[in-house]
Amino acid sequence: MQPLLSIRSLSIDFKNGEQQTAAVKQIGFDVAPGELVAIVGESGSGKSITALSVLQLLPKQAQLKGEILFGAKQQVDLMQLPAGKMPAIRGNEIAMIFQEPMTSLNPVFTCGYQVMEAIQLHQKVTAKIARQKTIELFEQVKLPDPANMLNRYPHEISGGQKQRVMIAMAMSCNPALLIADEPTTALDVTVQKNILELIRSLQQKNNMGVIFITHDLGVVADIADKILVMYKGEIVEQGNAKDILQAPQHPYTKALLACRPAANAKGKRLPVVRDFIGVQNTDSDRSVDDKTDLPNQYQEFVAGTAPVLNIKNLTVSFPVKKNIFGKATQFFAAVDDVSFAVNKGDIVGLVGESGCGKTTLGRTILQLIKPSSGEILLDGKDLAALPASTLRTMRKDLQIVFQDPYGSLNPRISIGEAIMEPLKVHGLLPGNKQRKEKVMELLQKVNLDTTHFNRYPHEFSGGQRQRICIARALALNPSFLIFDESVSALDVSVQAQVLNLLNDLKNEFGFTAIFISHDLSVVHYICNRIMVMHKGKIVEEGTADQVYLQPVHPYTQTLVNAIPGKGMHNPGNV
Repeated sequence: MQPLLSIRSLSIDFKNGEQQTAAVKQIGFDVAPGELVAIVGESGSGKSITALSVLQLLPKQAQLKGEILFGAKQQVDLMQLPAGKMPAIRGNEIAMIFQEPMTSLNPVFTCGYQVMEAIQLHQKVTAKIARQKTIELFEQVKLPDPANMLNRYPHEISGGQKQRVMIAMAMSCNPALLIADEPTTALDVTVQKNILELIRSLQQKNNMGVIFITHDLGVVADIADKILVMYKGEIVEQGNAKDILQAPQHPYTKALLACRPAANAKGKRLPVVRDFIGVQNTDSDRSVDDKTDLPNQYQEFVAGTAPVLNIKNLTVSFPVKKNIFGKATQFFAAVDDVSFAVNKGDIVGLVGESGCGKTTLGRTILQLIKPSSGEILLDGKDLAALPASTLRTMRKDLQIVFQDPYGSLNPRISIGEAIMEPLKVHGLLPGNKQRKEKVMELLQKVNLDTTHFNRYPHEFSGGQRQRICIARALALNPSFLIFDESVSALDVSVQAQVLNLLNDLKNEFGFTAIFISHDLSVVHYICNRIMVMHKGKIVEEGTADQVYLQPVHPYTQTLVNAIPGKGMHNPGNV
């Protein structure tokens, strides 16, 4: 069968003044009609740039060499195609689903209008026909109440629903080739599973070629026909998906498989890329040869131990309807009569899908959101009842690491100043000299260089920025920490480094923590207890092994079954 897409000796360089950077180096591969090809690699490997080159969407400073041949019957070189002819192919014959649907959708237009616009642009049909086609597409991608969804704006629907709108838009012109660039990153595991199944079913139904870009081999384990592994701009391994997953040949592929928490036992240090290929990775990390086993921090819950944190009948409600006088008449309980205790030294996992109330619960504990009723007892003191002055003093014992490290850091101040700021606010240490020494010490503890003190957030990778946020949270030596989806959007290899770091720091600082996540495999690895949250309530709790290996509640069972590549082959540790 003639390939639908053939890439031959493609090289992409970026020129900045006299400096030239090779982003993609002499790569080649084919995509056949009806074939799903997964391109896997870490951030910076060149996978997204390769996809954007197919659509000719790279910036002007990009210099391309090679061939990009497209067409099921008669192939044309897209690199030689006149600029005026590319829009007829882009979005029509080749469509793309981008990683972040919120930034890809226009916030001032309804979801229906944006899909209808794409249909009318390429198919030259009336608004009535475009509207009917859009409703059919929304039904096809399993959006609830498709006719009503036409009139909803992007901010009014969930992340998974936004991604389905993007898929509907991409499928609106029955493209021969679909490029999906990290379409499930940071989505709930159940939503991710549904999106993957949807893309696969649409691909088979329309005999469509698909390029699926991801950093996680587990995501494509069940849907890919062929896998390409990219590292530093090169394809280091490619072939049949089953062969690569069961018998990887290249050390980098073995590393990507081995560093997933689901592939490792609790108490074992997660492998990282440098352990397999013997070179320094993007983010510095100590080798597993330095520390093979972690100290046994996974102590089971001991009955009778006085809890550090005690939550009693906590409810957080938000008004959803108001009368003409502005008085709330109807409320939504985001956290609904929740009670639990966290003992000293515990790392308790809080798991659930988006909208279940887990982040609201975490922020309410920190008093960033005020509860409607109930008690939040930290060392016996009810935080909700404390005066503002007393609460501010206690805040140094309560810290949080947010999901988005870039959004958590002020882009206008250096990372050294950002870590030093809480020390100044709480008046700790005699002067700036001692505070700077403390910051230098913290930078070393999170495996960053002291020379980074004067650098700014944009000069670091995502994993490094998360380390900076962890250092800032630890600056006040808190007794209690909340990690809110702190590793969900990181590459699997960088995620492994951050999880190793958290284990090291937990043993050194002895903090107690709640670890919020939608990924049960990560929570099982890092936590000794797990609580599962659904529709504002805790529906199941127990030891990490009990909840992960023998889930009782149907909702927990659904979360476990949705973990991508859970039963995938593990090539073994170093």
